[in-house]
Amino acid sequence: MKKKNPRLLALRALEDILRRDRRPKDVLGSCGALLDSRDRAFLHELVYGVIRNMLYIDWCLSAYLKDPAGLKPSTLNNLRLGAYQALFMRVPDRAVVFETTEVEKAAGRNTALVNAVLRRFVTAKTSPPLPEDPAERLSVLTSHPRWLVSRWIGRFGLAEAEALARANNETPPLTLRVNILRTDRERVAGRLSAMGIAFGYTDISPVGIKIRGDYVFEEIEGMLGDVFIQDEAAQLITYLLQPRAGEAILDACAAPGGKTTHIAELTGDRARVYAVDSSAERMKMLEENVRRHGLGSVRTVCADMEEFRPPEGFHRILLDAPCSSLGVIRRNPDVRYRHSPEALGRFHEKQVRMLTAAGRHLLPGGILLYSVCSTEPEEGEEVIRSFLHKEREFFIIDDAERSPSTPCTDAPAAERLKGLMNKEGYFRTYPHRHDMDGFFAVRLSRRRR
Repeated sequence: MKKKNPRLLALRALEDILRRDRRPKDVLGSCGALLDSRDRAFLHELVYGVIRNMLYIDWCLSAYLKDPAGLKPSTLNNLRLGAYQALFMRVPDRAVVFETTEVEKAAGRNTALVNAVLRRFVTAKTSPPLPEDPAERLSVLTSHPRWLVSRWIGRFGLAEAEALARANNETPPLTLRVNILRTDRERVAGRLSAMGIAFGYTDISPVGIKIRGDYVFEEIEGMLGDVFIQDEAAQLITYLLQPRAGEAILDACAAPGGKTTHIAELTGDRARVYAVDSSAERMKMLEENVRRHGLGSVRTVCADMEEFRPPEGFHRILLDAPCSSLGVIRRNPDVRYRHSPEALGRFHEKQVRMLTAAGRHLLPGGILLYSVCSTEPEEGEEVIRSFLHKEREFFIIDDAERSPSTPCTDAPAAERLKGLMNKEGYFRTYPHRHDMDGFFAVRLSRRRR
């Protein structure tokens, strides 16, 4: 069987991601299966590296291309792959030119142009002067759209906006959540140590482990069920919900099941957990994760949240709403190119509708937790203001006696959890501040009549 060329696979992967709107994880999961572990790592580095640095790469290439817009997308993506290897990887210049030209030949495209451009590029290794405008300059340097960078500068200032953008371009740790119904963090840590995998415990979540060193994913995959791959910020969302045994609990946008399984585990698998999602395909993933974790308290319902009619009211409701995902750019770098300011307005309207629909099912005195993996206020604070303006019987839980029970036993960690919530009761995390994904959450309740 002929060995697959990871550079050619990387080109095809970029085509699927940038032109066919597929997600890097899905694309690489299928084509990476054809490679050994070394070539698979090389493939991932190429694809994620180009996406994370695409605007900067294009800026550098612009000095060597008369009409970049006139190139076929496949040729431009191949040049990006070559430029990334020359700029960011320890690939010899001759190999960059030769291998990229060979990929172009295999793709049946403009071999002469690719060879000529890359020869000049690796010889000169210069780029055009960067823009003087601070937002435009930061946009190019960190490969984030100018509109997004401009917003962050306006909210955080230039220095912190740059810190956030650069954190988005760092490879994040693989974070595990331990299934406490099957094992504990110390035993999982022992297994990782035995495999020679470097790790550390999460700062706040008592069931989180961050993988810091090199690992073979198949080794981690063999632990699924005892662990779930989930960022620490997402783990903390479930602790904010405070799920308890014996309660009726709704996970309103549940697939693929990270928070659903965590809810069931924290209740000792002794609650009535309704997991609702509108996607039949994603619901299959949720059901598989529930089965893998050995949970019996979860009832799955494939339905649109706005049309869901449950058999009972709920003591706790989690609405982890569909959003722009701008808080998880470091894990899904293509997200930065998929949205516009107008898209945030559309997400806002949908989120308010879904929150209103979920709120109808909350029992008086219960907790409705709204969360999104977004850094943007249109999807966070502004959604809550719009909702509370219309739904006057709801309020934000922010008083001391109703604060979330601490998921930690040590006082410093408890204080750090409180530090993630402001005086208005809003929970926020950021990659550059907390080494977590960017999440927003708020706990709401319904007044007793």
